Amino acid sequence: MLVISLLKMEIRERMKLLTDVRRLLLKSGIAPENLPGEEDLKKIERKVKSEDKKLLKGAKKLKKK
Repeated sequence: MLVISLLKMEIRERMKLLTDVRRLLLKSGIAPENLPGEEDLKKIERKVKSEDKKLLKGAKKLKKK
């Protein structure tokens, strides 16, 4: 029972914090729902890895010449 009460308190605190942050953003003229979405981190990591491989292949071709 104590654990449930603590979890409820934690949830209330987080909700208040999120509400306060949102209020501050809106006060600054920033609506979070209008912000552009960010690219998925895993997708970016794959892209960087792929580009690194291409650069290495290009470097090896230059060394052979």
